[in-house]
Amino acid sequence: MTIDRQALVKRYDPEITEARTAPLLQIGNGEFAFSFDATGLQSFAGTTMAQWSWHFSPFPAGMHIDDFKLKYYLDAHGRKVGYPVSPAGQETLYAWLRENPHRFHLGTLRLLYQGRRILPEELSDISQKLSLWTGIVKTHFRLAGKSVDLEGCCHPERALLAFRLESELADQLAVELDFPCPDSGTSGARQENPDRHMTSVEKKEAHQLGILRRIDGTSYHTVLKWDIGTEQRTGTHTFRLQSSGAHMEFSCEFSQNGSADDGFSYSSVWNASACSWRRFWMTGGAMDLSQSRDSRWEELERRIVLSQYLLAVNEAGSLPPQESGLYNNSGWYGKFHLEMHFWHGAHWALWNRWEKFAVSLPWYRKILPEAKKTAERQGYRGGRWPKMTGPEGRESPSGIGPFLIWQQAHPILYAELDYRLHPSADTLANWREIVFETADFMASFAAWDSDRGCFQLGPPLKTMPENNPEESTWNPAYELQAWRFGLRTALLWQKRMNLPLSREWETVLARLAPLPVMDGACVLQEGMTDCYGKWNWEHPAQTGAFGVLPPMEVDESVMKRTMERTSACWDWDRCWGWDFPMAAMGAARAGKPDMAVDLLLHPSERNRFDEAGLCHGGPYPYFPGNGGLLYAVAMMAAGWDGAPECHAPGFPEEWTVAWENLNPAL
Repeated sequence: MTIDRQALVKRYDPEITEARTAPLLQIGNGEFAFSFDATGLQSFAGTTMAQWSWHFSPFPAGMHIDDFKLKYYLDAHGRKVGYPVSPAGQETLYAWLRENPHRFHLGTLRLLYQGRRILPEELSDISQKLSLWTGIVKTHFRLAGKSVDLEGCCHPERALLAFRLESELADQLAVELDFPCPDSGTSGARQENPDRHMTSVEKKEAHQLGILRRIDGTSYHTVLKWDIGTEQRTGTHTFRLQSSGAHMEFSCEFSQNGSADDGFSYSSVWNASACSWRRFWMTGGAMDLSQSRDSRWEELERRIVLSQYLLAVNEAGSLPPQESGLYNNSGWYGKFHLEMHFWHGAHWALWNRWEKFAVSLPWYRKILPEAKKTAERQGYRGGRWPKMTGPEGRESPSGIGPFLIWQQAHPILYAELDYRLHPSADTLANWREIVFETADFMASFAAWDSDRGCFQLGPPLKTMPENNPEESTWNPAYELQAWRFGLRTALLWQKRMNLPLSREWETVLARLAPLPVMDGACVLQEGMTDCYGKWNWEHPAQTGAFGVLPPMEVDESVMKRTMERTSACWDWDRCWGWDFPMAAMGAARAGKPDMAVDLLLHPSERNRFDEAGLCHGGPYPYFPGNGGLLYAVAMMAAGWDGAPECHAPGFPEEWTVAWENLNPAL
């Protein structure tokens, strides 16, 4: 069956018919995104964010970053190791380091009526529809009994928005560009303290306005263009385009270094958007479930299609994404979490859109010197990757983050995904330093226990679920498997490059502590006697130990028993959006495809995908849930290393899964 990709995508064009603050639709290109309300602009809700929109608040007077004091713990090697985890006695510096840098809202474009802001309750007959196939959004509503129509789109390569406004209200409508003060909160903006930032006109021509913005050490440019109407500066940080008839076209571009003065054409941006999105949907993978006998096929297919659009808008840029992408700062000040980079981006490899992931991966090489400093300061070799960080790569202080280790093997996993797609000497050379420095840290972190005769992963560490006591945790399941995968793959890379094999890596790999198993099922960590009772909440990491990662040294009966107990006993209402696809991947590998689909479509509120396709599995929106879904369904359709030799091995028989151009998982 050849998939009619256009028909597949158009089935799920999202439509908004109410004036509300969530969910909001978005247009964007991975580097830049614009969310908007029922007016088609940001008249009462929405954000404008870019991968480069970062701001540092003024540093606390009289302090220095080096003044921050570490808290020392006895590690598994018997040494004292410092971690940036405690605010005690340094609350101001701790807070600054956590909140800086933070992503910020670049500027608000809103519609005005008779010179004032529009209230949501004034709108009627609302119909706003986003064409996923073209990236064009069409908005219609009535205001004061008159029709208003706005069409908008985003350039595929620039932070450039273009709009066409038509209305019976004619010159009673205006468009306002408002620059709020950057802030570390959810919206990335606040209206207070107008004197804290500067907005100046740097260029003014007929139908074009160039604006310079400065906030502390941050600066950027904005260019506003229009075809008819008049422009007026109405405040310290506000500008107004006054309509002079029934039609007006206008554009707004944000940039770090000034935008190209190439003239304004709404049609050129429209065409660029439409061509780019058509190319996106016609290349890469596709999946059609419409011939399935299970009535849930439509909901799963809807989630798959909308997730692809949302992640292309929010998570295909030059930095690892934050949990809420470019939608807002609902997670952690706009910073990203490296253990989440897998859930945000690894699906691009399986959907044959590697270039969408590859653009963010050079960042690891950029921050490797910082990762090596962290490892050296703690007495380890190689590079230790941070958890919560910004573009500079500095570990943010936290009572949890610095103790996490499950992200350490992820760059090796990305390297292996790249090599599977591009098996060349260039790929090996590109990743060599990252793979080997990561493996050096992993080998040196493992501690030898002469009494047990094995290498152990021990304290202080936080496991994937983050609910364990960091000073008394040994040998967590997912982390042990990550160490096996990382060291085994690093040795494979040495073989591919005809290099001598590291004896240390071989020794640690051969003698690593066994996976913790109790009563025939894998448990979260060694010695945990009530995994499926007291500890049956947060991330079910035991499923990822053979679901996300290949089931190295895991008996099939253990996999099945683990999935049966997890599915039956886990408190799914206390989980996160990516826990459902992670467990589904474990179920698929364990030969339980019915359970895999049930987990993907679990009715928990934490697994809800709203009308816009936004996952509710954490700080809203929670894109790791979207990315995890895409990785899981691609794996279930195209298979994995060692999968049964049949079509769509992760789906039950009543599902008819047509797929094109997908890659198997590791």
